[in-house]
Amino acid sequence: MSMSANPRPLLVITGPTGIGKTDLAMALGTESPLRVISADSVMVYQHLDIGSAKPTSEELAACPHDLIDLVPPEHPFDAGQFVAHAETFIRSAWEYGQVPCLVGGTIMYLKSLLDGLDALPAADPVIREQIRSRAESEGWPAMHAWLKDLDSEAAALIHPNHSSRIERALEVRIVTGESICSFWSGGQADTSIGGQAVDLSVLALVPSDREQLKDRLNRRFDSMLDRGFEAEVAALRQRPQLTLECPSMRSVGYRQMWQYLDGDLSEIEMKEQAKASTRQLAKRQLTWLRSWRADTNTFIEVSDSIPVEKGKAWLSGVLDRVL
Repeated sequence: MSMSANPRPLLVITGPTGIGKTDLAMALGTESPLRVISADSVMVYQHLDIGSAKPTSEELAACPHDLIDLVPPEHPFDAGQFVAHAETFIRSAWEYGQVPCLVGGTIMYLKSLLDGLDALPAADPVIREQIRSRAESEGWPAMHAWLKDLDSEAAALIHPNHSSRIERALEVRIVTGESICSFWSGGQADTSIGGQAVDLSVLALVPSDREQLKDRLNRRFDSMLDRGFEAEVAALRQRPQLTLECPSMRSVGYRQMWQYLDGDLSEIEMKEQAKASTRQLAKRQLTWLRSWRADTNTFIEVSDSIPVEKGKAWLSGVLDRVL
């Protein structure tokens, strides 16, 4: 497919979990021609509201988001599906004279859309069954530790509870002897969406102080509990086809709350493990951001409050250039 000339604008606001990406996007979106497209692997699910820090119905009315509440929580949703939906919304924004803006920190979503979906080795049923059999006896955290021994780079980007990604990374390593990361695109090629050249601008929010972000994440989870997170998960558990093995319930916070309601974790253990998993997620996201398009991204440090004025200055400069 030949690439169309005259690049079209595409914005990204990303950063670690809890840094304020959605709040900033909503502040910018109400005063500009932005079309906000969520790049969050939890917000895509219906009924996962409190634990995903999803904008309220009132906030969404003021600043609509695409790719929120897209699928039921029982349904799997992967990077390939994200790319297909995101490209549709991006092209729609261009057609209506809007500037599409991806907002979120799901690494595989952004990489797959902007760097391309890569042709990974075919699945090996024998190796996959061996991995699953070992996981049944030892648990997926142990499989993550095994992956860390074999492929530390991939292990750093995959959560210890994300069984499908751990399985795939182990499979690729065992079958090919190579890291799954070696099959990912480098990400420095010119970006295109559906054959249309893209003028990409990335704003990366990073913490000015890691300990301050840690405290912020801890407070955020406590706030989720106060706003009824336990009741939200209890209601989700009433859905007959929803289990702990569904991708939606492997999300940080939801998994630990489910285990607590099962009686497998105490209340204290649930809180501690959920907070620790959230911090680990933020660490992986920051590690990735340091290398992903770092030479072209705009970085803004965040302390106590959302840097709205700095965000407006960035957006104004981008819009002046691309519109």
